[in-house]
Amino acid sequence: MGDQSLFAELGELESPLVRLCIEKATQSGDAVETWRRQRRTLERLPPQLAGALLHRLHRRRLLYPSLLEVFKYSVERIDLSGEYSVDAEWMAYLGAFQYLHSLNISDCHRINSSALWALSGMKYLKEVDISRCSKVDDAGIKHLLSIQTIEVLCISETSVSTAGVTLLSSLKKLSKLDLGGLFITDTALASLQVLKKLRHLDIWGSDISNEGASILVNFPNLTFLNLAWTKVTILPNVSSIACLNMSDCTIQSMFKGEGNKARLSKLLLAGALFKDIANAFLYFDSNSLSFLDLSNSSLHDLSFLSILHALEYLDLSGNLIGDDSVKYIASAGANLKTLNLSNTRVTSAGVAVLVGHVLKLETISLDSTTTDDLAISYIGMIPSLKAVSMKRTHVRGVIQQNGGDAECVLSLTALENLKQLEKLNLEETPLKDEAIIPITNLKQLTHLSLRSSFLTDASLHHLSSIPNLINLSIQDAILTNAGIDSFNPPLSLQVLDLSGDWLLTKDALLLFVQRHSDIEVRHAHVTTFQYDNGDTKYHLPLQTSMRTSQQRRFSSSPLKSKMAAIIDQRLKYSRAELLSMQFASMSAASFGEPPTSPK
Repeated sequence: MGDQSLFAELGELESPLVRLCIEKATQSGDAVETWRRQRRTLERLPPQLAGALLHRLHRRRLLYPSLLEVFKYSVERIDLSGEYSVDAEWMAYLGAFQYLHSLNISDCHRINSSALWALSGMKYLKEVDISRCSKVDDAGIKHLLSIQTIEVLCISETSVSTAGVTLLSSLKKLSKLDLGGLFITDTALASLQVLKKLRHLDIWGSDISNEGASILVNFPNLTFLNLAWTKVTILPNVSSIACLNMSDCTIQSMFKGEGNKARLSKLLLAGALFKDIANAFLYFDSNSLSFLDLSNSSLHDLSFLSILHALEYLDLSGNLIGDDSVKYIASAGANLKTLNLSNTRVTSAGVAVLVGHVLKLETISLDSTTTDDLAISYIGMIPSLKAVSMKRTHVRGVIQQNGGDAECVLSLTALENLKQLEKLNLEETPLKDEAIIPITNLKQLTHLSLRSSFLTDASLHHLSSIPNLINLSIQDAILTNAGIDSFNPPLSLQVLDLSGDWLLTKDALLLFVQRHSDIEVRHAHVTTFQYDNGDTKYHLPLQTSMRTSQQRRFSSSPLKSKMAAIIDQRLKYSRAELLSMQFASMSAASFGEPPTSPK
């Protein structure tokens, strides 16, 4: 997938020939040594093509400092984020790049201030990201000051002090400045007022107070502001802001003051505390707000939502709201596409209130709520849904009709009305084999997650008929070796998660991944190594012990059939009974007594 996005950036250069050339050029270390001597040709490569080649070398672990030299006249963008080996030697070569525009060395923990000296005086460098390079301090900032072309600078979670931050005022072209996690005072923020082109300012976790926040009105072009985890309680009317993050702040008011109202489009207030939440939404233009995150904010009253008619994304997870609050969500639901009500007190009755009011809803999450199978029937009445998550709910897959002798109705049948449903998460719900049969009729489903100790091989067989399934997770189930051996996965399947399916053995899983090498299998008995060699994936079993080797030799003996019969007896018991037998056996062994069967 990474290669596809990479080549998509090549534009008109993308072609099977380009792909083949880059594939051959990065096939091995010997291949690299063959072409690296052709320096004049390499220097004339188009920037996109040179960047693609460099990126592929990096992914295949074939890139080393001296090899960078052949790219110094052609590459304009370099991303080495998270690369542990990048140090002063790498920086010495990168500093020689003549037309470098963007450099990302975030999370490169060997980079220190002296290593940044190599970048001094670069003529075309516009973007520098050294976030979380903890060894970079004020001395490193001084090296960067000689690069007056810098427009984007990210130094979050470094060792830069308040004094180092004040030095940044000389970089007059800055439009984005990320200072997240640094100890920034009101005085340091005041020194940055000269940066009139600043559009993006990230100062989360700083020591900014309300007095310092009042300085923000002097940034005329500021459109993005992150004040999360600060002491700011009163935000002045910075009318240019379109995106604001005040998560984990105690908020008294936002944008109160004279002048034009801010036209916010995105507002993140996760974990925030409000003196008066209705008052907090009075002073900006709510008609343009499309994204609102109020998760974990201890909210009880949602009446303020009735004025927010442009919402497309709403996260209310982790709040104390119940069914009586859902009417306010419905009143703001005309354009809603994503709704998260996980970890709230909303029940199936609350879901019923949404029907007919959220006609554009595509994603709904009800994880860890008391919703049950009735909620499924209401969800089936929202035809625009593409993703449904009801993890850790009371969904059982069946609805008991009135009367003791009445037949049960399979609740998941209601989902057949969702013709666009692509993702379904029903993990940690007590579903049984017969309950999931309606899922096989969801022909557009691409991602399915199930986790139930009641599911058996029959479920695996049912799910094999879903034609477009890409990712299938069936965890903590009672799947057997025979079941995985007979499983015929859909042709589209890419990931099969069998975590917690404890009856499966290494031999059975190894046989499956040998048959289906294009499927990534996840299980404690399988380690997956993915090499950047086209689309090929290799699945290798975990290192086996001597005892496992002995078991494999035993499995080929005449006693194999008898042993298989003994193992199959485990299917007669529930998981709890099997565990009790295991512990009883261990306890009895310690006292010299024979193991006992469960009653």
